Amino acid sequence: MAKNYGFLICILVMVMDIVAGILGIQAEIAQNKEKHMKVWIFDCRYPSYQAFKLGLAAVILLALAHTIANLLGGCICVRSKEQYRSATANRQLAVAFLIFSWIVLAVAFSMLIIGTLANSRSRQSCGILNHRFLVIGGILCFIHGLFTVPYYVSATATRREEKRQQDNLGPAAARHA
Repeated sequence: MAKNYGFLICILVMVMDIVAGILGIQAEIAQNKEKHMKVWIFDCRYPSYQAFKLGLAAVILLALAHTIANLLGGCICVRSKEQYRSATANRQLAVAFLIFSWIVLAVAFSMLIIGTLANSRSRQSCGILNHRFLVIGGILCFIHGLFTVPYYVSATATRREEKRQQDNLGPAAARHA
């Protein structure tokens, strides 16, 4: 008898994304506590080691959550428009959520990396106005969870549907032979 761990995996991925989002926002707060000076359109600030650590932890958790969901959810591929149109609703949802989760991952990961690297330097840095990379990346971690968990659910549902179809076709194909 196979055990169904899908619910626990969904909770794990969602918790990891939520914690990554909170860490990204906390990194932004830690960064804002450091001394900074604004001159015209340039914003000069000292890096925050605490923001660096929190941002790095957020990046790692985001990547880990995405990896877990995609490895355990499996690969749901559609090679053509016709195949997409003839696919089941679960397969179509899985493909859509997979695409959106990758897009959100790319943007969130980039934002968190940029914000984290800005705090890795050992001296003051100046640049054009701070764009709040860490907080945007943190918020996108929450959105990532909203796309990744439904991807995992629809991908596993698709695999179950396909297994049932194969099981139902197996005995029928044997009778016709």
